[in-house]
Amino acid sequence: MMRYALYYWPTIQGRGEFVRLALEESGSEYVDVAREKGKGRGVARLMSFLEGRERGELPFAPPFLKAGRTVIAQTANILLFLGDRHGLAPKEESGRLMTHQLQLTIADFVVEAHDTHHPIASGLYYEDQKREARQRAKDFLANRLPKYLGYFERILTRNARGRGWLVGTRCTYADLSLFQVLTGLEYSFPRTMKRISPRYRRLKALRAAVQERPRIAAYLRSTRRIPFNEDGIFRHYPELEAGR
Repeated sequence: MMRYALYYWPTIQGRGEFVRLALEESGSEYVDVAREKGKGRGVARLMSFLEGRERGELPFAPPFLKAGRTVIAQTANILLFLGDRHGLAPKEESGRLMTHQLQLTIADFVVEAHDTHHPIASGLYYEDQKREARQRAKDFLANRLPKYLGYFERILTRNARGRGWLVGTRCTYADLSLFQVLTGLEYSFPRTMKRISPRYRRLKALRAAVQERPRIAAYLRSTRRIPFNEDGIFRHYPELEAGR
């Protein structure tokens, strides 16, 4: 089996975590490049690639994955590649397209979750946009969050014969990614998620089913799983849940 190289930041889950979950579930051998130790390794190697000092296609930003001489960038694109290779997507074209479609919707969901704490600019500190963040989070929790959760609940309902999965009858990379989003939201907005979770029993079951998969369970217990923190996509600022 090919050994992959994942290029992503070493101290946050971020978008790289969606790729890590797929690699872990598939049992793939991979190296998390920026977390390696030693001279010329770690972040230095990541930056070397980003600045074009290594051979290969030049990606815009992490995450990107090296598979032999092939370099794949963009989270959904990487997962499309891994899904085909490792049975994390249906074999038929319609199923593959649906899985990719759901992943792109998850990507939109992730952006909106991120923008609850950085509504003006990613280059500014949270402290520089706290007032705007409160406004954005209020709308997200009241309107956008239930819209996304309701959509995915309906997808699971329509695929009622799928044993609790989004597409087909097996776990796909979209299920793994939705697990990550649900877990991140529980970290960011614990009171809200606890309050509304009874409305989304199928999503709750999917989250539990992914968490209990042997390889995922082992990964979550390991040091390879970076804890949630206030530098990543999902951050816990209690004031953004005030009044909810």
